[in-house]
Amino acid sequence: MRDETKCLHSGYTPENGGPRVMPIVQSTTYVFDSTEHIGQLFDMPTAHMYSRFSNPTVEAVEKKIADLEGGVGAMCTSSGQAASLLAILNLCSAGDSFISTSTIYGGTVNLFAVTLKRFGIECIFVDAEADEAEIEKAFRPNTKAVFGETLANPALAVLDIEKFANIAHRHGVPLIIDNTFATPILCKPISFGADIVVHSTSKYMDGHALQVGGVIVDSGNFDWKNGNFPEFTEPDESYHGVVYTRDFGNMAYIIKARMQLMRDFGCYPAANSAFLLNLGLETLPVRMKQYCENAMTVAKFFKQSDKIEEVRYAGLEDDPYHELAKKYLPNGTCGVISIVIKGGKQAAVKFMDGLKLASNEVHVADIKTCVLHPASATHRQLTDEQLVAAGVNPGLIRFSVGLENVEDILEDIRQSLDRV
Repeated sequence: MRDETKCLHSGYTPENGGPRVMPIVQSTTYVFDSTEHIGQLFDMPTAHMYSRFSNPTVEAVEKKIADLEGGVGAMCTSSGQAASLLAILNLCSAGDSFISTSTIYGGTVNLFAVTLKRFGIECIFVDAEADEAEIEKAFRPNTKAVFGETLANPALAVLDIEKFANIAHRHGVPLIIDNTFATPILCKPISFGADIVVHSTSKYMDGHALQVGGVIVDSGNFDWKNGNFPEFTEPDESYHGVVYTRDFGNMAYIIKARMQLMRDFGCYPAANSAFLLNLGLETLPVRMKQYCENAMTVAKFFKQSDKIEEVRYAGLEDDPYHELAKKYLPNGTCGVISIVIKGGKQAAVKFMDGLKLASNEVHVADIKTCVLHPASATHRQLTDEQLVAAGVNPGLIRFSVGLENVEDILEDIRQSLDRV
């Protein structure tokens, strides 16, 4: 099936006489015919037994997203931050390190540089534009993964996924890609060598700002038996000696994440949240096409304004990431535009507060146009040096183009720019 069909049909197939719409299984627990059966599940969890780490409704959505990304399995989480956290914790323990590009979402920077540091895990940040030899200098004997975003939030830099996949694989570690802004409709990182894909499903996948969520997708392609990951090849005493590579083959990563981490952290979404997410997924291809069309029109309008200092949108031919976008995002570069307005923070705030149609809110990538000032909000906790590394300056505005009639969006921008 192609993506448009997968979004409607993957993950759930109605039984004869069953409901056409994926049902909500609103239950924390499940009933079995014997004590022995339940005991066997604690040795080898092959069925749902408790909704802290699996649920039939959520499982259907997991299967759909895995199918869209071209992976062998997926695990939904209660937020995108939880997905990034578990993706790393599934590989790294105290004393380990991993590498990340510096142009990533501010909340992820805090998670990696502050919180994981408290766990004894070091994140080594690198410039995504550096050559391969320079990036390779960041590797340590204890480095377990490489992380990057397809489209950086809010810098909108396009990552050279194949370059980072090649570097990671030369060192025997997986590449983790946050594909939130692109979604699998615009880019499939696994096809370019990524091993693990994460999303904040709260954004385009949901599309309606209804629920917070995340997901981890396992490509099934990485060789966990290469000697760098003994926790995958040696018995897990917390699960009665399960050996993940032996017992689960190329699904070792995602099964280990569920059996170890989701079991202990319990950051699993509710069935109703998964139901709402599925409604968003069903229209994702149609929406992504319109987001891209609207955003291109808006980006060109910003480009023509003498009050705008810089427009970052890889779909524009003169954007420094346009060539990479042609390779990785040939069908569009999402609906998010970053602009730098002349006059710095004061002018940015005046423009944003003057908008009438677009909402000033802490969100991005949904059906309604919204704006944010990253330096004051999502990246507020970063140092000046980290802000520069993340591609954020005081005048930067993240403009998330919605699905309103584009002429109405342009009129709103025009009337507010006139006041600056």
